[in-house]
Amino acid sequence: MSINASLLPRRELLRRAGGGAGMLALASLLQDTGLLLPSARAASLNPLAPRPAHFPGRAKSVIWLFMNGGPSQVDTWDYKPELIKSDGKELAGFDRNTGFFTDSVGPLMKSPFAWAQHGQSGTWVSDLFPHLSQHVDKMAFIHSCHTESNNHSPALFMVNTGSTRMGLPCVGAWATYGLGSESGNLPAFVVMSDPLDRGLPKGHASNWGSGFLPSIHQGTWLRPKGAPIDNLQQPTGVSGAAQRAQLDLLAQLNRHHLAHSPAETELSARIESFELAYRMQTTAPEAFDVANEPPHVQNLYGLDQDHCRHFASQCVMARRMVERGVRFVQIYSGGMENQRSWDGHEDIAGNHRGFARETDQPIAGLLADLQQRGLLDETLVIWGGEFGRLPVSQKGSNPGRDHNPHAFTYWMAGAGIKGGIHHGATDELGHQAAVDKVSVNDLHATILHLLGFDHERLTYIHDGRKFRLTDVAGEVVQAILA
Repeated sequence: MSINASLLPRRELLRRAGGGAGMLALASLLQDTGLLLPSARAASLNPLAPRPAHFPGRAKSVIWLFMNGGPSQVDTWDYKPELIKSDGKELAGFDRNTGFFTDSVGPLMKSPFAWAQHGQSGTWVSDLFPHLSQHVDKMAFIHSCHTESNNHSPALFMVNTGSTRMGLPCVGAWATYGLGSESGNLPAFVVMSDPLDRGLPKGHASNWGSGFLPSIHQGTWLRPKGAPIDNLQQPTGVSGAAQRAQLDLLAQLNRHHLAHSPAETELSARIESFELAYRMQTTAPEAFDVANEPPHVQNLYGLDQDHCRHFASQCVMARRMVERGVRFVQIYSGGMENQRSWDGHEDIAGNHRGFARETDQPIAGLLADLQQRGLLDETLVIWGGEFGRLPVSQKGSNPGRDHNPHAFTYWMAGAGIKGGIHHGATDELGHQAAVDKVSVNDLHATILHLLGFDHERLTYIHDGRKFRLTDVAGEVVQAILA
């Protein structure tokens, strides 16, 4: 039988036949990789729909308490008796370019704080943390962290995105890209910054950006004062039914356009962002209202204390977020730099004393509250900054400490963490990570592992190559896992 060329030209026949074979091959590949599932269509319409991880994760959500500016490990969690003995001596062979102010290098300086052991683990803690010291048996300390930059901006980008350059997706974006969200009415990833007019961390929103991932995965920054999010109230003079009809029409038009332009991957995220914003108008105000908490909970966090009320409010809100299915919450203590953050170039005693006083009781309250609600078993709590500080002094009328990329301490608690342990060690003066060194890539690999991901397999194709949070490095810190 002959084929009418005007109806089906030879090239068209070959194109259709080849395309059909290609679609069969594609379907087979998608099936093999687990992407051809009934939920795949739902996920394509809602980028934040819950998705399975590579394996059952211990953590459902993350609260990252970010001590912006670089807290000093030798004044907080890394007790160094030898530093006390060496106070006032020169550090032999010290590279003045380690810190940021090369002309202000002084001698070794002991910690100005008193230290004591706490808990069954006997963990040494400085007197900066009278409340948190009661929870050390919940924490796994990593004393041998190190990073790649001694400058705030690139170091912030490194610890948030795995690279010292801006523009890449942060940890929270990767987490929501991989897992979606269990909250249909709140953002999947929430960020709170210092509310005391001390500014944002250096690099601003790039620290919680989505980079090349769909923009729906970027962090939603809550304003520290006033309305936390723009347009959270329903528009004046517009009924709920009218607003719903407007959104339905807009979604219909956008989906029609998306069907004809499938390469515009950002459009589905835009559609969902409109829907999420609508749902948030009825849900978010209640979720953000910490005044609804009973008095004993407010007192636990320190909401009744002037010196820590602002950070206490954010910690309560973090608990309320994860309780409602939010996947990732990040809270920044401290603002732009120097005395407005944990950046103790001057008066390390006064600087750290002030910021520890603001955060100690709220974080301890958060740990206790999560535990008593049964949420700590599924919430990973992280404490740390972008780098540490040097054991030598930075000269001045009130000595401080300069930046130290070679050594800093992180602790984790909660889901999947073995409490009361210490991994890695710095040298006897706290200058450099010396035993079982842990890179930022290792930290990220561990966080993803606790969420249920093999960090080498959680990838996204961009510019013709597969990208991942840990780039070409990273090993899970198995020693801290329960």
